[in-house]
Amino acid sequence: MSGSVEVRQFLLRYEGADGGSTTLPGGVPAQRGASDTQRVSNDQVRRARLAVANGALGVEDCAQLLDMLGLSLDDDGQAPVQR
Repeated sequence: MSGSVEVRQFLLRYEGADGGSTTLPGGVPAQRGASDTQRVSNDQVRRARLAVANGALGVEDCAQLLDMLGLSLDDDGQAPVQR
């Protein structure tokens, strides 16, 4: 990631509690079941946050972009894109 240390630290504060990945060995994504075909996974949110932080011009820019895209955490600790 080519962003500043401030942006990375900001992003880490909003990282999900699991911080893990839902991929199988070899980097292959796990198949979704019928009940969660429309749900956005924690790994997708994590990757989207990293992409936003990579393209952000600074901490404020990163915060605004995360909020506009529904990637910032709400009071319940869930991103709006996951509701």
